[in-house]
Amino acid sequence: MLADHVLHIDSEALVVDKPAGLPVDPPRDGGLSVENHLQALMLGYREWPRPVHRLDRDTSGCLMLARSAKAHKRLGQAFEAGLVEKRYLAILEGIPDSEGGTIDMPITKVSTKEQGWRMIPAAEGAKDARSARTDWELLATAGGRALVAFRPASGRTHQLRVHAASGIGHAIAGDPIYGSALPAGMMLHAADLRLERPGKTLIAAHAPFPLRFTALGFRDPDAD
Repeated sequence: MLADHVLHIDSEALVVDKPAGLPVDPPRDGGLSVENHLQALMLGYREWPRPVHRLDRDTSGCLMLARSAKAHKRLGQAFEAGLVEKRYLAILEGIPDSEGGTIDMPITKVSTKEQGWRMIPAAEGAKDARSARTDWELLATAGGRALVAFRPASGRTHQLRVHAASGIGHAIAGDPIYGSALPAGMMLHAADLRLERPGKTLIAAHAPFPLRFTALGFRDPDAD
């Protein structure tokens, strides 16, 4: 139950630790999604909370929900304005050549009958290009893989997955679209979410280090 994984709660917002494998929106196959947990997340309020942003099905970690329609509008504007600080942890299928940097790589959506839709680096000057920038840092290596931290300055669909594969040169481990699938799933985790709001409490949520990361030989970098 998501109600057992609340990381932050106040009169406007709550942040939950979404498990990997649970989609935010109802899937076409009719399986469970975050929507199935909204009533349990009312927690004394009259309105069902609603997600302010999205995480991919196989991404775990911090997901913010608004506790009212008015709050949803305000928090959505904060995301659009880039006021929400996000930090992700990921395991890459390979070790980068550098210790970190900034990936400034616009992306665009393509779709084919054979592969379905995906995001790719956009050609220079492309009309449908969406700007995307990510700061990243190498944290540790183990077994030929790397643990990195991502701090996206924008929030494009599949941004971190494309920036890892095409910007750093190593796909996120377990990524079935831009790399190769793993039985344990994709190694991408929304570890931290932070938002300062004038006149309101600071939202500062931290999602615990995933066990699937530990199983690949990595320690929690925030435990040191």
